[in-house]
Amino acid sequence: MDKIIRTACFFVKEAKDYSEAFVKEISSLLEKHRYFIQTTRVCYANNSKLDSPEGESLTSAGRLSIEAANKFLPTFLQREKTFFILDLSSDEVSNAHVDLLYEIVNKRPGHTFNFAYGCNIPSSSPYFPSSIFEKEGFSIGLQPTNLAKGCSTLGQWQENMRLVWNELNTLLSPFSGFLGIDSSVAPLYEGDGSLIAYIKKMHTSFSASVTTDVYTRLSSFMQTENPHPVGLCGIMFPCLEDFELAREYECGEFSIERNLFLSLHSGLGIDTYPIGIDQPKERVVEILRLVQALSHKYTKPLSVRLVSDGKAKIGEKALFNNPYLYDAIVREL
Repeated sequence: MDKIIRTACFFVKEAKDYSEAFVKEISSLLEKHRYFIQTTRVCYANNSKLDSPEGESLTSAGRLSIEAANKFLPTFLQREKTFFILDLSSDEVSNAHVDLLYEIVNKRPGHTFNFAYGCNIPSSSPYFPSSIFEKEGFSIGLQPTNLAKGCSTLGQWQENMRLVWNELNTLLSPFSGFLGIDSSVAPLYEGDGSLIAYIKKMHTSFSASVTTDVYTRLSSFMQTENPHPVGLCGIMFPCLEDFELAREYECGEFSIERNLFLSLHSGLGIDTYPIGIDQPKERVVEILRLVQALSHKYTKPLSVRLVSDGKAKIGEKALFNNPYLYDAIVREL
């Protein structure tokens, strides 16, 4: 199995508190035990200034209110590797919240990948844009789909996850700043990295799998068997990052409704979902209000990340120029 760490995220109060030496110590330890680390990231304590120079790590301003987000937007648009989440946990969703998204689409569409709306998002998740500072330390997020390599049953995959979680917990628990493992399933690309490619091996089609218990069994396992849980601990359904899911989307098999159905019992919301530049804002407001209501009703973290290339209208193919995103024909929300 391929032990891939999507992110090792370090939570600090201010930029000056970030220690390159400590990051290298953790990274070296993990690499010694044959873990491949895709990215290291740093999340600040709701610090929307981020006035230090950008380094190699991805950075996050964490959770911002609409007022703070509007103030931060000019800085956000200028920076290359910065993310943030707009908190909808208590606000009444209005046109102002959607105007911010469309401003990003108009001025720097590639940065729609770096921004999301969030409701009731727990702290200390290492996955961007949903990372929120609560206390100093670090957390780990895997790319667990690759642990399913060679597995013919869900039970075999789950056992691989259990082995890796326990190994990581043993390796990292001696560090006082270890916050835990976000056991979320985070798919990427196709083949071994794709959740939907694996699901299709067990079911006749993705569509058929939606009304089985495979996702609830998987999400329940992640929440109960993780020895040191932190953050989201759910199944991500990133529409354009999982290339097999992107193909289902293009065929009309992954509508907003199906996305939300899966999210309510096992998932985490709407993620890297395409939006056309001619999509009426009113429709986005409606969707955000529903996601907010569902998040509160089921006491569940839900986020919304809508992505655009700044050019594609509904019915046209979006060219994102982003290696993490599949270039898909945009459908109406």
